[in-house]
Amino acid sequence: MAAPSSTTAPISFFVPPPDGSRAYQTVNANLQTGHRDRNFTLETHQVEIENRRGDESTTLDKAGFQLCKYPAKHTTFPNDAEIEKEYYPESAEIIKKITGASRVVLFDHTVRRRRPGVIDSATDKRQPLNQAHVDQAPKSAVERVHRHLPAEDVPELLKHRFQIINLWRPISHPAYDWPLALCDFRSVDPATDILPVAHIYPDREGETYGVKYNPNHKWTYFHGVTPEEFILLKCYDSVEDGSVALFTPHTAFNDPATPKDAPLRESIELRALVFYD
Repeated sequence: MAAPSSTTAPISFFVPPPDGSRAYQTVNANLQTGHRDRNFTLETHQVEIENRRGDESTTLDKAGFQLCKYPAKHTTFPNDAEIEKEYYPESAEIIKKITGASRVVLFDHTVRRRRPGVIDSATDKRQPLNQAHVDQAPKSAVERVHRHLPAEDVPELLKHRFQIINLWRPISHPAYDWPLALCDFRSVDPATDILPVAHIYPDREGETYGVKYNPNHKWTYFHGVTPEEFILLKCYDSVEDGSVALFTPHTAFNDPATPKDAPLRESIELRALVFYD
């Protein structure tokens, strides 16, 4: 399949609550509607999305994301227990190899299988999400370290650089259908383009970023990512001196150029705490 230079598609962007209150969204969707309670709205814009295959500037520290080729030994992903036992360890080693990190702790994953007409849930029926966002805000990133690492390790770990990185990989076939769009951090103004959004769990609260529309954003994708490839995308970096990308706004999108006979998108995303000596 010929790789296009770009495509144009609708992306949903964050609109803050009009009363200036803190934005929030519940994590668990209503099982009847598939919607999550929230106090903000979304607006849709047509966005040009550039195909960046072969662009060597798209690295984690420059753009905030990176396409890598590294086939997985584990390829079936039938259930959470097997994913955690088989796929987590090999993925942690891959992330170490690519980033040079000294310690990688995988703390979460999501399997998405697009099924038209099926109501999205926070458990076993996750659909691709069309909403520009960043998975972690700084407050929740630090809380993740406290939550997932032994208490005696945390003080020393927080003295050094750490990141939260997602590893996104298609399952069983290339992701032509509803691929992943990423926004180059170099085109983002962190002071004006993002706002924190509280994520309300039944027993706790997290925080992500909603992404506002900015025509200066440079959106990109990698056409036809295969199961032998994956995308690393940065959600947080503790180095905040302007020398590296801090995060990657991203979203799934409905590519109008997707072939009619393309298989429905299936993918798995891992979330990792990444530490450096």
